[in-house]
Amino acid sequence: MIHHLTHIHPNAKIGAGVTIEAFTSIAGDVEIGDNCWIGSNVTIHDGARIGSGCRIYPGAVLSSHPQDLKFMGEYTTVEIGNNTTIREFVTVNRGTADRRKTVVGNNCLLLAYAHVAHDCFLGDNVILSNAVNMAGHVQVDDYSIIGGMTAIHQFVRIGKNVMISGGSLIRKDVPPYTKAGREPLSYEGINSVGLRRRGFSEDQIRQIQEIYRVIYLSGNNNSQALSKIETEFPATVIRDEIIDFIRNSSRGIMKGYFG
Repeated sequence: MIHHLTHIHPNAKIGAGVTIEAFTSIAGDVEIGDNCWIGSNVTIHDGARIGSGCRIYPGAVLSSHPQDLKFMGEYTTVEIGNNTTIREFVTVNRGTADRRKTVVGNNCLLLAYAHVAHDCFLGDNVILSNAVNMAGHVQVDDYSIIGGMTAIHQFVRIGKNVMISGGSLIRKDVPPYTKAGREPLSYEGINSVGLRRRGFSEDQIRQIQEIYRVIYLSGNNNSQALSKIETEFPATVIRDEIIDFIRNSSRGIMKGYFG
């Protein structure tokens, strides 16, 4: 299952049932879980920790040094969860002293030419479409989908169940359950199709719509909107997730279309 024209350091830990195609190079401080498929011409550097059932396509480069002038050679890692697919020429850089690791969760799909920079944290079931480029320290929460050719500013956070249109420039945080597009990036409603596919009830979807109507369509600033939501909406996990996300946003959230 391992082609004879590969270069695998003897210290690398390779799980059972792993297939590795020709001309792939794997360094010594690498761990690869069971039943992975690794295509030809893949390069996996020291510090990579790859879960089981992953598929890594030709030309991908994992756990290379951060593209950060502050990096001084400190020991850091890349962690990739189970059943994640990494398509052609994707690059995932190691962490720096800030977070010590870059993380891609379980069941993610990173399409061709996407770049995940140092200290980024991707949750589970995240999709990065072709040529998504993210700067360092970006966080993308579970079940979010980023359209192709999107660029993401450093330290941005993207909440759960978000849908972002292709070609976007993301400079501000994107709250959970929303759709985002236009330039500058703006609120385009909630991700109702994605939420229904995920099994959210109509009552939950209606509550999310009403909450974001207060935030984006009622003429309130963020402080006024959050106060109104806490006063007028019953406490639920969803309500509190939205409130906490906005209240803790370090970069501020994207604007409404008419904002």
